[in-house]
Amino acid sequence: MNYIAFYMVILLSNIIQGITGFAGTILAMPPSLMLVGYDVAKPVLNVLGLFAGVYVLMIHGKHVSWKEFRKIVAVMTVGIIAGIFLKSLFAGKEIILYKLLGIFVIWLSIKGYYRLVKQEAKEAVQRSGTGLNVKSVLLLVGSGIVHGMFVSGGPLLIGYLSGVIKEKTSFRATISTVWIVLNTIIMIDDIRNGLWNPQLIKVQIISIPFLIGGMVIGTKLYKTMSQQVFMKLTYILLFISGISLLIK
Repeated sequence: MNYIAFYMVILLSNIIQGITGFAGTILAMPPSLMLVGYDVAKPVLNVLGLFAGVYVLMIHGKHVSWKEFRKIVAVMTVGIIAGIFLKSLFAGKEIILYKLLGIFVIWLSIKGYYRLVKQEAKEAVQRSGTGLNVKSVLLLVGSGIVHGMFVSGGPLLIGYLSGVIKEKTSFRATISTVWIVLNTIIMIDDIRNGLWNPQLIKVQIISIPFLIGGMVIGTKLYKTMSQQVFMKLTYILLFISGISLLIK
């Protein structure tokens, strides 16, 4: 039953992923940790995030901002290496990682929802980017650290990318393409650490149709419905997920 619920989580979270371009993994991670554990949830969701990036790239590849893509990958890779190292320090103490992720998700949900209500998110998208500065570098490194630990660096990356790419299709295509590279790095590390075994491969294969179904539905909704409504829903679900991790 836990694995059936895990696959339903993948379907629902990737509907949101298809709409927002970033929220799928961070929405799926808290309930997945409770359902199947870190050693299953993290590698499976990481590869699904990679596949989701490929899916969006195939559809909107011509809209990728390759200039921003190169900057982001270069800086976030440093953060990912740091995140992988930090994760290794908590080996056997995953409960601490769950609490840290819960706190991060709650902070993110409150901050994100507040910005939406105050329409600050809209103002951020309308600003023109001025390239990398100290704040941008710190944001991208932080995003890399969170992504290396939890495959959930998207929300912090949004904080940078929303200020430099104004067109939503280019925004979505660029952030999705970033995940292809960064999630591949994490997958290689998971293989190196021996997380992949026949049982995990089986779970991964079964999960793919749920990913595809979610992305197809999300892409259709993305074209016809208000993204802001779904962003508000995303932050509400994130808050609930964060609370659930703290009381786990």
